[in-house]
Amino acid sequence: MSTPSPAPDAAGDERRFFLPDFCAARAVLAIVLIAGLLGLVLALARQPLGGGFWTDLGRTSAFLLWTGLLCAGVLCRARPRLARMPLWKASAVSLGLIVGTVAFVCEAVYLYGFYWEERLGFHTGLFPTRHWSFLLPQLGIALIVGALALRYFYVSSQWRQSVEFEAKARVRALQARIRPHFLFNSLNAIASLTRSDPARAEETIEDLADLFRVSLSEGRAQITLREELEVARIYQRIEQLRLGERLKVHWDVAGVPPQALVPSLLLQPLLENAVGHGIEPLPDGGTVTIRGRVEAGALVLEVANPVAPAARSSRRGNRMALDNIRQRLALAFPGQSSVEVQEGEGTYRVRLRFPLALAESVAGDGP
Repeated sequence: MSTPSPAPDAAGDERRFFLPDFCAARAVLAIVLIAGLLGLVLALARQPLGGGFWTDLGRTSAFLLWTGLLCAGVLCRARPRLARMPLWKASAVSLGLIVGTVAFVCEAVYLYGFYWEERLGFHTGLFPTRHWSFLLPQLGIALIVGALALRYFYVSSQWRQSVEFEAKARVRALQARIRPHFLFNSLNAIASLTRSDPARAEETIEDLADLFRVSLSEGRAQITLREELEVARIYQRIEQLRLGERLKVHWDVAGVPPQALVPSLLLQPLLENAVGHGIEPLPDGGTVTIRGRVEAGALVLEVANPVAPAARSSRRGNRMALDNIRQRLALAFPGQSSVEVQEGEGTYRVRLRFPLALAESVAGDGP
């Protein structure tokens, strides 16, 4: 068993770290809103509506806002290092940074108010006058609130990871259902060639072995479009041996980046349905059309095939593959994918739509 080196895992550790990214705009906006709402609640609890209320609201909100933003900034800068620490150490250091930042803000407020009011010669009521009675309660509040916030972030992170692991497990289970089906159909087609054309049967078996070794490994829930097209084209070659000239496939995918990421075994089941329920029942066969395009940041894949009017009732055989694909897309892209089925005028069409994502690096990519 190989031992992973720490360097390549640094980015992954940071993504899995329980603290959110406080550098993100959404986190900053949340801090501003929470500081404003908390300042309003505290001011309402301490002062009746009137002149003193607005002064207390402004002073409290400003203090909370600066404290929250500075704590977020410190944790944002420290997050890459914290992500590489053990959990207990990262939690302790994070809590220490929060308390230390609050102490710094309190000291700055007290000293600024002290020297400013000393120059004015009178007490404005905007700044604290007693050092320790101001500092110690703030540190106690920072310790309690910081510990509760870290606990919330940790529980929330564990929940998100649990949901992600469950989704990945369901995706793998759905893929596991369809892989044996693909393998058995392919082997049946190869078996028909073993006597009539042994050389082509051997070549097809080698293609199938390469396909399962490279493209359909269990560790890859998503592959590039280039690899997915290779899977579908190998299946096309296998079916071509069985159906001959009755099967034609038109590929129109030049408008899609080959490094686009797609769930594995996405097109092959649709091509299998198109051949089995569309082309094979037709005496003269027909053409399966596979198109791909990019629309508004989404990848659209479409498989269309002719159908015989008498064979429309047999389209229920497609439901397993379509339900499988629909579930896998829903798990991979929650609320962002769709599977549309259109049937009419002798044509059966399936259209898939999901967000476009590109692989960071694809070995061997060419023009």
